[in-house]
Amino acid sequence: MTGRSATIRAEAITMTRTPPAPLTVDRATPGDWAQVTAWAADEGWNPGLLDAESFFAQDPEGFFLGRIDGEPVSAVSVVNYTDTYAFLGFYLVRPDLRGRGLGLATWRAALRHAGDRTVGLDGVPAQQDNYRRSGFELAYRTTRYVGSFPAVAAAPGVVPAKEAGLDAVAAYDSVCHPGERARFLKSWLTAPGHRALARISGGRLTGYGVIRPARTEARVGPLFADTADDAAALLDALAAEAAVWGVPGIAVDVPDPHTAAVRLATSRGLEPSFATARMYTGPIRPVATERVFGVTTLELG
Repeated sequence: MTGRSATIRAEAITMTRTPPAPLTVDRATPGDWAQVTAWAADEGWNPGLLDAESFFAQDPEGFFLGRIDGEPVSAVSVVNYTDTYAFLGFYLVRPDLRGRGLGLATWRAALRHAGDRTVGLDGVPAQQDNYRRSGFELAYRTTRYVGSFPAVAAAPGVVPAKEAGLDAVAAYDSVCHPGERARFLKSWLTAPGHRALARISGGRLTGYGVIRPARTEARVGPLFADTADDAAALLDALAAEAAVWGVPGIAVDVPDPHTAAVRLATSRGLEPSFATARMYTGPIRPVATERVFGVTTLELG
Protein backbone atom coordinates (compact mmCIF):
# COMPACT_ATOMS: atom_id res chain seq x y z
CA MET A 1 0.00 0.00 0.00
CA THR A 2 1.51 3.33 -1.00
CA GLY A 3 0.70 6.98 -1.29
CA ARG A 4 -2.48 8.40 0.22
CA SER A 5 -3.87 4.93 1.06
CA ALA A 6 -0.83 4.22 3.19
CA THR A 7 -1.23 7.55 4.96
CA ILE A 8 -4.88 6.86 5.77
CA ARG A 9 -4.01 3.38 7.02
CA ALA A 10 -1.28 4.77 9.29
CA GLU A 11 -3.66 7.34 10.70
CA ALA A 12 -6.24 4.63 11.42
CA ILE A 13 -3.68 2.52 13.27
CA THR A 14 -2.66 5.52 15.34
CA MET A 15 -6.28 6.22 16.24
CA THR A 16 -7.00 2.66 17.35
CA ARG A 17 -3.98 2.73 19.61
CA THR A 18 -5.10 5.89 21.38
CA PRO A 19 -6.17 4.81 24.88
CA PRO A 20 -9.73 5.66 25.87
CA ALA A 21 -10.28 8.50 28.31
CA PRO A 22 -10.39 7.23 31.90
CA LEU A 23 -13.58 6.87 33.90
CA THR A 24 -13.95 9.30 36.77
CA VAL A 25 -16.54 8.80 39.50
CA ASP A 26 -17.77 11.71 41.57
CA ARG A 27 -20.81 12.81 43.49
CA ALA A 28 -23.83 13.93 41.51
CA THR A 29 -26.02 16.96 42.03
CA PRO A 30 -29.81 16.96 41.69
CA GLY A 31 -29.29 18.64 38.34
CA ASP A 32 -26.99 15.82 37.21
CA TRP A 33 -29.59 13.27 38.28
CA ALA A 34 -32.05 14.35 35.59
CA GLN A 35 -29.95 12.34 33.13
CA VAL A 36 -30.02 9.27 35.35
CA THR A 37 -33.80 9.58 35.76
CA ALA A 38 -34.10 9.63 31.97
CA TRP A 39 -32.01 6.44 31.75
CA ALA A 40 -34.27 4.81 34.35
CA ALA A 41 -37.32 5.79 32.32
CA ASP A 42 -35.75 4.27 29.20
CA GLU A 43 -35.32 1.02 31.14
CA GLY A 44 -39.06 0.96 31.88
CA TRP A 45 -38.73 1.72 35.59
CA ASN A 46 -41.29 4.56 35.37
CA PRO A 47 -39.65 6.93 37.88
CA GLY A 48 -41.76 9.52 39.66
CA LEU A 49 -41.57 12.98 38.18
CA LEU A 50 -40.17 14.58 41.34
CA ASP A 51 -38.47 11.61 43.01
CA ALA A 52 -34.99 13.13 43.03
CA GLU A 53 -35.98 15.95 45.37
CA SER A 54 -36.99 13.54 48.12
CA PHE A 55 -34.15 11.11 47.39
CA PHE A 56 -31.52 13.83 47.81
CA ALA A 57 -33.25 15.10 50.95
CA GLN A 58 -32.32 11.88 52.77
CA ASP A 59 -28.63 11.80 51.83
CA PRO A 60 -27.37 14.40 49.35
CA GLU A 61 -23.91 12.77 49.38
CA GLY A 62 -25.22 9.37 48.24
CA PHE A 63 -25.47 9.83 44.46
CA PHE A 64 -22.62 9.03 42.08
CA LEU A 65 -21.93 9.49 38.38
CA GLY A 66 -19.24 7.91 36.25
CA ARG A 67 -18.00 10.20 33.50
CA ILE A 68 -15.75 9.90 30.48
CA ASP A 69 -14.50 13.19 29.07
CA GLY A 70 -17.03 14.88 31.33
CA GLU A 71 -20.00 13.00 29.84
CA PRO A 72 -22.18 10.90 32.18
CA VAL A 73 -21.89 7.18 31.34
CA SER A 74 -22.84 5.33 34.56
CA ALA A 75 -24.62 5.86 37.85
CA VAL A 76 -25.21 4.34 41.30
CA SER A 77 -26.89 5.71 44.40
CA VAL A 78 -25.95 4.54 47.88
CA VAL A 79 -28.19 6.34 50.35
CA ASN A 80 -27.36 6.11 54.04
CA TYR A 81 -30.38 5.95 56.33
CA THR A 82 -28.79 5.21 59.69
CA ASP A 83 -25.42 4.24 61.10
CA THR A 84 -26.24 0.61 60.30
CA TYR A 85 -28.34 0.67 57.11
CA ALA A 86 -28.01 1.97 53.53
CA PHE A 87 -29.78 1.28 50.25
CA LEU A 88 -28.31 0.97 46.77
CA GLY A 89 -30.20 1.89 43.60
CA PHE A 90 -29.98 3.39 40.12
CA TYR A 91 -27.28 0.96 39.02
CA LEU A 92 -27.17 2.02 35.38
CA VAL A 93 -24.75 2.22 32.48
CA ARG A 94 -25.44 3.98 29.21
CA PRO A 95 -26.53 1.21 26.82
CA ASP A 96 -23.87 1.83 24.17
CA LEU A 97 -21.09 1.49 26.77
CA ARG A 98 -22.15 -1.65 28.61
CA GLY A 99 -19.82 -4.63 28.98
CA ARG A 100 -16.71 -2.51 29.59
CA GLY A 101 -16.57 -2.62 33.39
CA LEU A 102 -17.77 0.95 33.82
CA GLY A 103 -20.73 -0.04 35.99
CA LEU A 104 -18.62 -2.18 38.30
CA ALA A 105 -16.06 0.59 38.73
CA THR A 106 -18.82 3.06 39.59
CA TRP A 107 -20.43 0.52 41.94
CA ARG A 108 -17.19 -0.02 43.85
CA ALA A 109 -16.53 3.69 44.24
CA ALA A 110 -20.10 4.38 45.40
CA LEU A 111 -20.27 1.49 47.89
CA ARG A 112 -17.48 3.04 49.93
CA HIS A 113 -20.03 5.65 50.99
CA ALA A 114 -21.93 2.97 52.95
CA GLY A 115 -18.95 2.07 55.11
CA ASP A 116 -19.72 -1.03 57.19
CA ARG A 117 -23.50 -0.59 57.01
CA THR A 118 -25.79 -3.37 55.83
CA VAL A 119 -26.79 -2.44 52.29
CA GLY A 120 -30.10 -3.33 50.65
CA LEU A 121 -31.16 -3.24 47.01
CA ASP A 122 -33.94 -4.31 44.67
CA GLY A 123 -32.20 -6.20 41.89
CA VAL A 124 -33.43 -6.88 38.38
CA PRO A 125 -33.12 -10.55 37.35
CA ALA A 126 -30.25 -9.94 34.95
CA GLN A 127 -28.02 -8.63 37.74
CA GLN A 128 -28.92 -10.87 40.66
CA ASP A 129 -26.01 -13.28 40.19
CA ASN A 130 -23.63 -10.32 40.13
CA TYR A 131 -25.16 -9.02 43.35
CA ARG A 132 -24.66 -12.39 45.02
CA ARG A 133 -21.00 -12.30 44.07
CA SER A 134 -20.82 -8.90 45.77
CA GLY A 135 -22.17 -10.32 49.03
CA PHE A 136 -25.91 -9.71 48.67
CA GLU A 137 -28.33 -12.43 49.72
CA LEU A 138 -31.97 -12.84 48.70
CA ALA A 139 -34.59 -11.75 51.25
CA TYR A 140 -37.72 -11.93 49.07
CA ARG A 141 -38.96 -11.16 45.59
CA THR A 142 -41.18 -8.27 44.56
CA THR A 143 -43.53 -7.92 41.60
CA ARG A 144 -44.81 -4.71 40.10
CA TYR A 145 -48.56 -4.76 39.48
CA VAL A 146 -49.97 -2.27 36.98
CA GLY A 147 -53.23 -1.44 35.32
CA SER A 148 -56.28 0.75 35.18
CA PHE A 149 -58.35 0.81 38.32
CA PRO A 150 -62.13 0.46 38.63
CA ALA A 151 -64.06 3.10 40.52
CA VAL A 152 -64.61 1.89 44.08
CA ALA A 153 -66.79 3.50 46.73
CA ALA A 154 -64.72 5.38 49.28
CA ALA A 155 -64.23 3.60 52.59
CA PRO A 156 -64.57 5.50 55.87
CA GLY A 157 -61.60 6.68 57.84
CA VAL A 158 -59.28 7.73 55.01
CA VAL A 159 -57.93 11.25 55.56
CA PRO A 160 -55.03 13.36 54.31
CA ALA A 161 -51.87 12.26 56.10
CA LYS A 162 -51.35 15.71 57.59
CA GLU A 163 -54.65 15.33 59.48
CA ALA A 164 -53.30 12.18 61.10
CA GLY A 165 -50.12 14.07 61.99
CA LEU A 166 -46.89 13.71 60.06
CA ASP A 167 -45.04 12.67 63.23
CA ALA A 168 -47.54 9.85 63.73
CA VAL A 169 -47.08 8.76 60.11
CA ALA A 170 -43.29 8.79 60.54
CA ALA A 171 -43.60 6.65 63.67
CA TYR A 172 -45.79 4.17 61.79
CA ASP A 173 -43.32 4.12 58.91
CA SER A 174 -40.47 3.35 61.28
CA VAL A 175 -42.02 -0.02 62.11
CA CYS A 176 -42.29 -0.94 58.42
CA HIS A 177 -38.87 0.08 57.07
CA PRO A 178 -35.35 -1.08 57.93
CA GLY A 179 -34.09 2.44 58.56
CA GLU A 180 -35.28 5.70 60.07
CA ARG A 181 -35.89 8.16 57.24
CA ALA A 182 -37.31 11.36 58.68
CA ARG A 183 -35.67 13.64 56.11
CA PHE A 184 -36.96 11.54 53.23
CA LEU A 185 -40.50 11.36 54.63
CA LYS A 186 -40.72 15.08 55.31
CA SER A 187 -40.19 15.63 51.59
CA TRP A 188 -42.04 12.55 50.30
CA LEU A 189 -45.26 13.27 52.17
CA THR A 190 -45.46 16.91 51.11
CA ALA A 191 -43.77 17.09 47.68
CA PRO A 192 -45.75 18.88 44.96
CA GLY A 193 -48.02 16.41 43.20
CA HIS A 194 -47.65 13.74 45.86
CA ARG A 195 -50.85 12.71 47.62
CA ALA A 196 -50.39 11.14 51.06
CA LEU A 197 -53.37 9.52 52.79
CA ALA A 198 -53.80 7.83 56.17
CA ARG A 199 -56.39 5.43 57.57
CA ILE A 200 -57.85 6.10 61.00
CA SER A 201 -59.77 3.27 62.66
CA GLY A 202 -60.87 3.13 66.28
CA GLY A 203 -59.18 6.47 66.88
CA ARG A 204 -55.72 5.33 65.85
CA LEU A 205 -53.56 5.29 62.73
CA THR A 206 -53.84 1.92 60.97
CA GLY A 207 -51.93 2.64 57.77
CA TYR A 208 -50.82 5.17 55.21
CA GLY A 209 -49.99 5.40 51.54
CA VAL A 210 -48.64 7.80 48.95
CA ILE A 211 -49.32 8.15 45.22
CA ARG A 212 -47.29 10.31 42.88
CA PRO A 213 -47.27 11.17 39.18
CA ALA A 214 -44.73 9.32 37.05
CA ARG A 215 -43.78 8.88 33.40
CA THR A 216 -46.67 6.50 32.69
CA GLU A 217 -48.79 4.90 35.44
CA ALA A 218 -49.04 6.79 38.73
CA ARG A 219 -46.82 5.15 41.34
CA VAL A 220 -48.16 3.96 44.69
CA GLY A 221 -45.60 3.68 47.46
CA PRO A 222 -45.45 3.08 50.25
CA LEU A 223 -48.65 1.25 51.04
CA PHE A 224 -48.35 0.25 54.70
CA ALA A 225 -51.36 -0.98 56.67
CA ASP A 226 -52.37 -3.07 59.66
CA THR A 227 -54.85 -5.21 57.72
CA ALA A 228 -55.94 -6.00 54.18
CA ASP A 229 -59.09 -3.93 54.77
CA ASP A 230 -56.99 -0.91 55.77
CA ALA A 231 -54.75 -1.41 52.73
CA ALA A 232 -57.75 -1.74 50.41
CA ALA A 233 -59.30 1.46 51.73
CA LEU A 234 -56.06 3.32 51.13
CA LEU A 235 -55.36 1.81 47.72
CA ASP A 236 -58.87 2.60 46.50
CA ALA A 237 -58.57 6.19 47.67
CA LEU A 238 -55.12 6.61 46.12
CA ALA A 239 -56.35 5.22 42.81
CA ALA A 240 -59.20 7.71 42.88
CA GLU A 241 -56.59 10.47 43.11
CA ALA A 242 -54.87 9.11 39.99
CA ALA A 243 -58.19 9.05 38.16
CA VAL A 244 -58.59 12.75 38.86
CA TRP A 245 -55.15 13.32 37.31
CA GLY A 246 -56.30 11.53 34.17
CA VAL A 247 -53.37 9.07 34.08
CA PRO A 248 -53.78 5.66 32.39
CA GLY A 249 -53.44 3.58 35.56
CA ILE A 250 -51.42 2.88 38.69
CA ALA A 251 -48.40 0.77 39.59
CA VAL A 252 -47.51 -0.75 42.96
CA ASP A 253 -44.53 -2.94 43.91
CA VAL A 254 -45.78 -5.84 46.04
CA PRO A 255 -43.64 -8.30 48.06
CA ASP A 256 -44.37 -11.77 46.67
CA PRO A 257 -44.52 -13.54 50.08
CA HIS A 258 -47.31 -11.22 51.26
CA THR A 259 -50.26 -13.19 49.88
CA ALA A 260 -52.86 -10.72 51.14
CA ALA A 261 -51.08 -7.90 49.32
CA VAL A 262 -50.91 -9.91 46.10
CA ARG A 263 -54.59 -10.77 46.46
CA LEU A 264 -55.49 -7.11 46.93
CA ALA A 265 -53.59 -6.05 43.80
CA THR A 266 -55.13 -8.73 41.63
CA SER A 267 -58.62 -8.14 43.04
CA ARG A 268 -58.41 -4.60 41.66
CA GLY A 269 -57.53 -5.85 38.19
CA LEU A 270 -53.82 -5.07 38.38
CA GLU A 271 -51.54 -7.42 36.47
CA PRO A 272 -47.92 -8.44 37.10
CA SER A 273 -45.40 -6.50 35.07
CA PHE A 274 -41.81 -7.26 36.12
CA ALA A 275 -40.03 -8.73 39.11
CA THR A 276 -37.11 -7.71 41.30
CA ALA A 277 -35.37 -9.28 44.28
CA ARG A 278 -34.86 -7.54 47.63
CA MET A 279 -31.36 -8.43 48.74
CA TYR A 280 -29.17 -7.47 51.72
CA THR A 281 -25.50 -7.74 52.59
CA GLY A 282 -26.23 -8.46 56.24
CA PRO A 283 -28.81 -8.28 59.02
CA ILE A 284 -31.43 -5.57 59.27
CA ARG A 285 -33.57 -4.52 62.21
CA PRO A 286 -36.98 -6.23 62.62
CA VAL A 287 -39.61 -4.99 60.15
CA ALA A 288 -43.39 -5.52 60.29
CA THR A 289 -43.45 -7.22 56.89
CA GLU A 290 -47.12 -8.10 57.33
CA ARG A 291 -47.89 -4.38 57.04
CA VAL A 292 -45.97 -3.87 53.78
CA PHE A 293 -48.60 -4.06 51.04
CA GLY A 294 -46.45 -1.99 48.70
CA VAL A 295 -42.81 -0.92 48.98
CA THR A 296 -41.94 2.76 48.79
CA THR A 297 -39.61 2.71 45.78
CA LEU A 298 -37.29 0.21 44.12
CA GLU A 299 -34.59 2.89 44.09
CA LEU A 300 -34.49 3.75 47.81
CA GLY A 301 -36.27 0.81 49.43
